[in-house]
Amino acid sequence: MSTTLTSLTKPIHRFSARHSTRLPLMVTATLLVAMFSIGSLQYEGFFSAQVLLNILIDNGFLLVVAIGMTFVILTGGIDLSVGSMVALSTMLTAWLVEQNGLPLALAVPLVLLVGTGGGAVMGWVIHAFEIQPFIVTLAGMFLARGLCYMISTESISLTDPTTTRIAQTRVLLPGGLFVSPAVIIALGVLALAFVVLHHTRFGRTVHALGGNESSARLMGLPVGRTKVAVYAVSGLCSALGGLLLTFYMLSGYALHAVGMELDAIAAVVIGGTLLTGGSGFVLGTALGVTVLGLIQTVISFQGTLSSWWTRIVIGGLLFVFILLQRLFGGSRQAQ
Repeated sequence: MSTTLTSLTKPIHRFSARHSTRLPLMVTATLLVAMFSIGSLQYEGFFSAQVLLNILIDNGFLLVVAIGMTFVILTGGIDLSVGSMVALSTMLTAWLVEQNGLPLALAVPLVLLVGTGGGAVMGWVIHAFEIQPFIVTLAGMFLARGLCYMISTESISLTDPTTTRIAQTRVLLPGGLFVSPAVIIALGVLALAFVVLHHTRFGRTVHALGGNESSARLMGLPVGRTKVAVYAVSGLCSALGGLLLTFYMLSGYALHAVGMELDAIAAVVIGGTLLTGGSGFVLGTALGVTVLGLIQTVISFQGTLSSWWTRIVIGGLLFVFILLQRLFGGSRQAQ
């Protein structure tokens, strides 16, 4: 009799465990639909596909940075350097193109190489010396921001014709809708990250590393190589996000992207990725970025609230989602 009950309850436990990992993602999707519905009922002109596309246009660079952060958090780490790396990328691009006359086609690979190399070095330090990622990436944050000021303490405007043309380009869609090239690039990065994280051996290793690093090492998985690669991916995404921000702002400035690392972490957490690692979806991160952008849009449509309300609402959402993570984590351990 007990054997029969056990055989009946095992599929139920597997079903509930599988769906409990997706529950935060479903909560985020429900929240997004609810916010858009309330905004559509409250404000004239809010119910429009272009409003959602504008959120992507205004946050394409954040989406790319948050995708890189998703790789890191899935391993149980954190990367506090991404905002400073974004700023450094804008400064390098503007300095190389505007002040040194380097063609944009040559400046872009150099900037991406700097970001990827910086991330890989931090990953190697974290693994080789067994230092907490918080400390290493905090040092990287100060270093990158300091390098920005070494290049220039003033904003460097970009007047290069190629850069300006790309920044002003609109990709037309059916129905009179449009997006910027940055949105196309961000969605391409999202699709690539989805395939890598959920359909490759490297992605499975990333999840295993976040689930239990000791077990991953005993299984013979390349823990060190994966850590270095994950932080290199984060650095690459930060540099690419910086390039997209350069096109968006048409300038390089040492104070660009101040606090963006916190926005990226918030988007990843609201998107359902566990801060402890091992569980999460990169598509959830895209939903998290959209939720953050929708909060800003609702407040701008409201018209009388200070922009600081955006931070207050995001803080409240983070608090709720961290509590949900704790509850879901406890329920999975019980099963």
